[in-house]
Amino acid sequence: MREFIVEADGGSRGNPGPAGYGSVVLDAATGETLVETYEYLGVVTNNVAEYRGLLAGLRAAHDLDPAATVHVRMDSKLVVEQMSGRWKIKHPDMKPLALEAGRVFPPGRVTYEWIPRERNKHADRLANEAMDSGGSASSVRKLSSAESASGVTSAKAEADVRAAKAVASPGWAPADMGAPATFVLLRHGETPLTPQKRFSGSGGTDPSLSETGREQARRAAEALAARGTIQHIVTSPLARTRETAAAVADRLGIEVTVEDGLIETDFGAWEGLTFGEVRERYPDDLTTWLSDPEAQPTGGGESFAATATRIAATRDKLVAAYAGRTVLLVTHVTPIKTFVRLALGAPPESLFRMELSAASMSVVAYYADGNASVRLLNDTSHLRP
Repeated sequence: MREFIVEADGGSRGNPGPAGYGSVVLDAATGETLVETYEYLGVVTNNVAEYRGLLAGLRAAHDLDPAATVHVRMDSKLVVEQMSGRWKIKHPDMKPLALEAGRVFPPGRVTYEWIPRERNKHADRLANEAMDSGGSASSVRKLSSAESASGVTSAKAEADVRAAKAVASPGWAPADMGAPATFVLLRHGETPLTPQKRFSGSGGTDPSLSETGREQARRAAEALAARGTIQHIVTSPLARTRETAAAVADRLGIEVTVEDGLIETDFGAWEGLTFGEVRERYPDDLTTWLSDPEAQPTGGGESFAATATRIAATRDKLVAAYAGRTVLLVTHVTPIKTFVRLALGAPPESLFRMELSAASMSVVAYYADGNASVRLLNDTSHLRP
């Protein structure tokens, strides 16, 4: 499947005033300029001119290959956010243009990125040429390979193309949120502390998987291989999660990325103790911790409120990085429960009402409008004989 970059711009001298647009279609693999198009529009607003430039660019890309995927780059924050589905379209002149642009390619095949004006010079130049013409010229120009090779493409353009693909965020027509970022949340396999139900956070001994835990990781890997949807693997930095992630990565042939934000809560002086031992030694601290999300475990551990802040920031970072893709996050009890709690909008005490077994899987999907959908919680079917 071919991939194109569409750069588009529009301008109006007077807003509204004499206006025009310019659009460029690039080959995403090589950075080669394939099509240039521009047109004088008469008296319209800047935003209408920008939408007309977007529409022209999408149509030019569709003419080249209707089965292609397209990444749109524009310096109009308004158009990018509206076409990505994050902002509502209120202006009556822009609604039909946005709907028309959304129908050129099927939902999910177009992504959008805002870029600063200095990185949109090609489309900006064409838009100004259209405005300068005063209606005497418009053009759709397909460039030959020789023309493209004569200086249109540069090392910087190719770098921009690679950067665009790296930070691409999903673009959807207004009526469709498109493919979400889907996080498969895998709790690590058992360690020697797990069957004893001892506090095991980020401030303890960092235990490795037990023999049982390694078998659980292997079974999880087989189940995920059978599912066949995992595109990336991200893990907490602790030993038990890295071992679990490695088992899956070896089976799927996918590299592992370490993300510190997925680390387990620090349980302070409670590390390595059972719940009963903590209740016996630190009864007042435990009572406060169970009733107040701001309370820290004895000895300066991490509160549930601090964990939630950390997980929310990590979630936002990962959603932006893996928009539209399915990612395995190998992490711990508290982070997984927090992902689920935040997705549901549930109160902090809901953490105590979720069961989360070793090597269990949960799934949360995140959409472009900021909404989330919990699709699975504590699935252990892959661990059964």
